[in-house]
Amino acid sequence: MEKRRIAVVGATGMVGRMFLKVLEEHGIEADYELFASARSAGSCLPFFGTQQEVHELNEDSFKGKGFSYALFSAGGAISAKYAPLAAEAGAIVIDNSSQWRMDPEVPLVVPEVNPEALKSIPKGIVANPNCSTIQAVVPLKVLDDAFRIRRIVYSTYQAVSGAGQKGYQDLEDGLCGALPKKFPHPIAGNCIPHIDVFLENGNTKEEQKMIDETRKIMSRPDLRVSATCVRVPVYHGHSESINVEFERPYELAEIFRLFENAEGIIVRDDPKNNVYPMPIEAAGTDPVYVGRIRRDESVENGLNFWCVADNIRKGAALNAVQIMELLIKGENK
Repeated sequence: MEKRRIAVVGATGMVGRMFLKVLEEHGIEADYELFASARSAGSCLPFFGTQQEVHELNEDSFKGKGFSYALFSAGGAISAKYAPLAAEAGAIVIDNSSQWRMDPEVPLVVPEVNPEALKSIPKGIVANPNCSTIQAVVPLKVLDDAFRIRRIVYSTYQAVSGAGQKGYQDLEDGLCGALPKKFPHPIAGNCIPHIDVFLENGNTKEEQKMIDETRKIMSRPDLRVSATCVRVPVYHGHSESINVEFERPYELAEIFRLFENAEGIIVRDDPKNNVYPMPIEAAGTDPVYVGRIRRDESVENGLNFWCVADNIRKGAALNAVQIMELLIKGENK
């Protein structure tokens, strides 16, 4: 039987390299072709025990190649141009940019939350949600199914790796006293309440992404959601304070039981022994960690919890690979 063919676009970037790492770890053997910009073409990346050459992405990259899937993480402009070309050539594109997320004909998927959205892929493109949204909706879906969420308030503390290699470098350089190149202010020893551009309503684009994507993924278009997103001097791992108000009453023990039994979630909640989720422990791992789980006594049926995950793994590469695994599983039914 002929090997499945898979393209990886943006292979030399931070998420692209994590694609390769996760694909190896999951043992997804295929005939792979790696693509990046002209600047990276000709370089080689270690992959499945060999050095795999990186090819320049162009308009002919997918024609007649027989790709079944194409994993994209090369930015919105590249996805806007090349994802339709890959889909036209027969590949199912799983795109990590924000380009297609709110397109009504493109499913926006977190496998633990809404795998049923993959039943229809009319454009041949599946969107990977924003990193901060992915980790939030995994526990929120569990809660919504049980108690029906009335309102969500997000406060995020996002790692510099979420801004790519340049963001990572700003923290490295800033710790040595250098001025920032990526961020508008120094990030070392600082918190910047500004991720992406500001919109007319006062939200940043990152905040609006969380609001809109949460509603779409959870099929709750009228859900009340508010977000404040902050960049913090952490290399890997986004942290989120999530405040939820339910329509139905709950017992705290039920919350713990639901989280403990949920796919993809690990509970770290023993404050007496200083046990709670932290990005330094989540970095390099797959799960979404929750802790500091407690009742919000200022409103009826309110809950506070703390949520942490590796933004480059679960928040990007792993989620995309999990989507592809679901689609491959569906092929074999």
